Amino acid sequence: MNTETTKNKEKLNEKDEYRLTFSYSQEQVNKFAEVTGDNNPLHLDEEYAATTMFKRPIMHGFLGGSVFSKIFGTLFPGEGTIYMNQTMNFMRPMFVDTEYEAVMTITEITREKNRAKVQTQVIDKTTGKVTISGEATVINANRL
Repeated sequence: MNTETTKNKEKLNEKDEYRLTFSYSQEQVNKFAEVTGDNNPLHLDEEYAATTMFKRPIMHGFLGGSVFSKIFGTLFPGEGTIYMNQTMNFMRPMFVDTEYEAVMTITEITREKNRAKVQTQVIDKTTGKVTISGEATVINANRL
């Protein structure tokens, strides 16, 4: 059994934290637009975006926040997690080919229900500013 598998069997506690560095390409933004049908030119058209307050295309907010689903379902708590709810406040725009860090911090655990509340944030690695802030509730019978 590898270390990651062993680690994933340990029970999590309040204040446990998980961090993941990530970025998205314009191709991924285009695919997200295709899947969702959100073809707002602010996300897809450089010339149009140049006329806006952002001066360049911004990513869809939900694409930026979709990293939370990846983390909960595969990394922290991981396999078997049921994602119950999520609030997201979009604090600042996110841009393609920019490094961000998702930070997940357990704020409350209800062991008898295998449930946790988790603070969720996305932070711009260059500026240190929060781009997405929120809270999720997850269930995981193996780790909570």
